[in-house]
Amino acid sequence: MDWGNVTAEDLIDALREVDWSSPPRPLSEFFSRFTLPKSSSKWDSRLKCNLYYYRTNYFIMMVLILGLGFLRRPLAIVAAILTALSIAFMNDSFAGTFSEKVRRTVRQLSPHLAAKMRPPLTPVVRGRPSAKRAIYICGWPRWLFVMIFSFVSFTLWYVSCGLLTVLWALAIGLLATILHASFRTPNLKARLNTFREEFRSVWRNYSEL
Repeated sequence: MDWGNVTAEDLIDALREVDWSSPPRPLSEFFSRFTLPKSSSKWDSRLKCNLYYYRTNYFIMMVLILGLGFLRRPLAIVAAILTALSIAFMNDSFAGTFSEKVRRTVRQLSPHLAAKMRPPLTPVVRGRPSAKRAIYICGWPRWLFVMIFSFVSFTLWYVSCGLLTVLWALAIGLLATILHASFRTPNLKARLNTFREEFRSVWRNYSEL
């Protein structure tokens, strides 16, 4: 994958569709080798590659920074968790996995209720879906869960008076992420991983035809 030709919109779409259930990269690899990029194009390509490859590590780092900032604010910790969930729901893989695990848990208690939590079937015309596959969580549209979790988390931020703290924590987390992604030299594993993910994406699109 030529990361120099990947736009920011393509990177966001890839992060939204890729599987986030993979474990984070080892710390020995995460803090392995740092070098200065030789040019702006090299920096742009390195930044996109590392953001994609170390996505789980950066997400955990952001959560830890937020958690450290709210050790004395229990409501703010709950708000941070809800905010993280509302962002994670934007990822297709996480939303589907979360919905399936909740439905399996509910099925043990009430099979009838679990049946109502199934996503609606997508109409098929001439062997192809009539529209882009919509994502449902527990039988409801994903955007509804994102709106509810975002509203509750914003209310908790306001009540706990931790909005300024979260802005500082997010700024520190984003700065740490950009600095690491800018100076961490992409290794062979990162390049092979992107090639594998690109092949999976092409194969998935081919199988849907």
